[in-house]
Amino acid sequence: MMRRAALVLTGFILAAVARAQDLGPAKNDPSVPKDRETVLRIQIYLDREMFCPGKVDGAIGEFTYKGVVNYNYSHGITDIYDWQHVMEEAGSAVPVLYAAFKVRADLEKFVDPKLPEKPEEQQGFKYMAYRSMAELVAERFHTDETFLAALNPKKKMEALSAGDIVFVPNVKPFRIEEVPANKAFKEDPKLSRNTVVIDTKERMGAVYDPQEKMLAAFPITPGKPQFIPVGDWKIVTMITTPSFRWDKQFLEQGQRGGESYQIPPGPNSPVGIFWAGLSKSGIGLHGTASPRTIGRAQSAGCVRFANWDAVRLSSLVRPGSKVIVR
Repeated sequence: MMRRAALVLTGFILAAVARAQDLGPAKNDPSVPKDRETVLRIQIYLDREMFCPGKVDGAIGEFTYKGVVNYNYSHGITDIYDWQHVMEEAGSAVPVLYAAFKVRADLEKFVDPKLPEKPEEQQGFKYMAYRSMAELVAERFHTDETFLAALNPKKKMEALSAGDIVFVPNVKPFRIEEVPANKAFKEDPKLSRNTVVIDTKERMGAVYDPQEKMLAAFPITPGKPQFIPVGDWKIVTMITTPSFRWDKQFLEQGQRGGESYQIPPGPNSPVGIFWAGLSKSGIGLHGTASPRTIGRAQSAGCVRFANWDAVRLSSLVRPGSKVIVR
């Protein structure tokens, strides 16, 4: 039954994408909002409801469009392409679009401008920190440095430091300081019964309960086509702040090589701050060091989520949960 429901959902998403591509996306549809503040309000609402629009930036892109479609589908709205319902809900649920955030001194320990790019140099570090405070603040509020700079035109974002006050989207923040180190999650009587469906063509990961109700949907980056582990699997391990074995041959060819580097944990780790390992050896659902590339870049066979989405997986699924990859 779950597979059939997932296939129906795929049809919905494919239809949404076709319409979005035809209209570029939906730019000629009078029901689709055009102004940045309305779009931003919808994005914030979708993000709170876990039908995530990708980065929150006030612009309608592929994942905002899919977020509306998935939200409508989950809530039983007949016309899944209709924006009116989500606009009304967002209008009442999100009265305030922006928040003022004062950069705290205790966050500076999560920033290291000297963090190198090369894995052979990274293995000598203890922590894969943010490379700038602007990067930390952007990820904290589910956006990117470009939109953060647009909201704060008089601020020198490259020099952002403790004591500075910046305007940010009014989302529930991803607090890196609250991510526990090496926390392992066990099976749960309720959450382990939920299922994750990874649609590699549509670049979406959806979570269903046992009654086939969609609980959440997240943008993802699937692995390279030749390495995608199509099939039915289970989550066997789940941990925060994982370290990562960087192996160029494995990333490029899908087979372990003789040379590798052990990358320390942190938000700029290639697997981000969360790992859910599957019963398919070496494959997992995990975070990323580059949230702005979700949906575009590809890894060997794993499935990447933005860190702010990956950290929420433990509230939806646990070891024992089925993972359908197609």
